[in-house]
Amino acid sequence: MFLALLGIVVIVITSGLSKANPQLGSFGKIGRIIGVGLVGIGILSSCFVQISPGEVGVQTLFGKVQSGILTEGLNVVNPLVEVVHFDIRTQNYTMSGVQDEGQKMGDDAIRVLSADGLEVQIDLTVLFRVVPDKSPEILRNIGQGFRDVIVRPLVRTKIRDFAAYYDAVALYSTKRDEFQQRLSSAIEKEFTERGLVMEQVLIRNINLPESVKAAIEAKINAEQDAQKMKFVLDKERQEADRKRVEAQGIADYQRILTASLTDKMIQYEQIKIQKELVTSPNAKVIIMGNGKATPILLGQ
Repeated sequence: MFLALLGIVVIVITSGLSKANPQLGSFGKIGRIIGVGLVGIGILSSCFVQISPGEVGVQTLFGKVQSGILTEGLNVVNPLVEVVHFDIRTQNYTMSGVQDEGQKMGDDAIRVLSADGLEVQIDLTVLFRVVPDKSPEILRNIGQGFRDVIVRPLVRTKIRDFAAYYDAVALYSTKRDEFQQRLSSAIEKEFTERGLVMEQVLIRNINLPESVKAAIEAKINAEQDAQKMKFVLDKERQEADRKRVEAQGIADYQRILTASLTDKMIQYEQIKIQKELVTSPNAKVIIMGNGKATPILLGQ
């Protein structure tokens, strides 16, 4: 509409000048032609509105929100309406204790009191999007600043409400998934009532007080030492069992050998040895006993 207004201004000024000075009649005529052209171009351009992908348009006429939405592409509208663009893609809102990481400058982490009275610091990101058909209602009831009006305060309130049911250590470890699930369900319900879709709540970090951290680390170190000692004891116990089995095997072997070693067996083994000595190509001197004594090898 800017061009149309500019054209009206040009028509008024040139008409006034031509009336005040008849010699400027031709100038006034040209000015009126230019003004009419600007008005025409302004009205025509105001009749077409382009909506980018991932957006919808909401029309307002003299401050009144119109029903229906404009979808992506080129749309023909009343030249008097104003079109407000709404992003319907997935958006994120981060509240973090890290500088410049979230939407707010500085430390924006959520500090809550757990069931055991300890202060816990939570960094969180919520993923959400606007329901396209609810855009006119959001504009009428909340406005375009719904991130600061709805998303931020509602999420922070729900976190504080649900964190009060958990001890700090449980919130940090065993109950973290349960806490996130309950929080997601509560936020999703509140968002749905206001024309928003909650896609996911991401608990990025949970910071405990330093004293609690030190206690947890001491407990973990003690458990690791206990596991290490158990491993060493199990290994020594297994080694002792192995040696016990080995000694038992040797004892059994000796007992069986002793039971089967008779005089005839010994004599038979002596005869085999003597035979091997006799057939050996090396020169030797053998002193034979009385049949029971072991032969003696004297020379070679």
